[in-house]
Amino acid sequence: MYAIIETGGKQYRVEEGDVIDVELLDTASEQVEFKNVLLLNQGEEVKLGTPYLSKCIVHGEWLQESKGPKVVAFKYKQRKGIRRKVGHRQKYARVKITAIAAG
Repeated sequence: MYAIIETGGKQYRVEEGDVIDVELLDTASEQVEFKNVLLLNQGEEVKLGTPYLSKCIVHGEWLQESKGPKVVAFKYKQRKGIRRKVGHRQKYARVKITAIAAG
């Protein structure tokens, strides 16, 4: 049994027990719910949302906050003495999928 969820503008294929890194979530509790479920596969039966399944929720447990690799953007103009260096590290939330509730 697996589901495809959408969070942070990205889609993830999840099963129970999976640990995924998603864009940082605005939550104060350790329990996380993903309500944007696009597809649910229960062995032989496949449910497809238009665009989301209304009675399906994926439950997860917030584990920790982490950072991705540093991305460096360097811009310059030839023979003008203009140089600009910008760095960015994306913050992620590590989530363990505990249950897939299909209604």
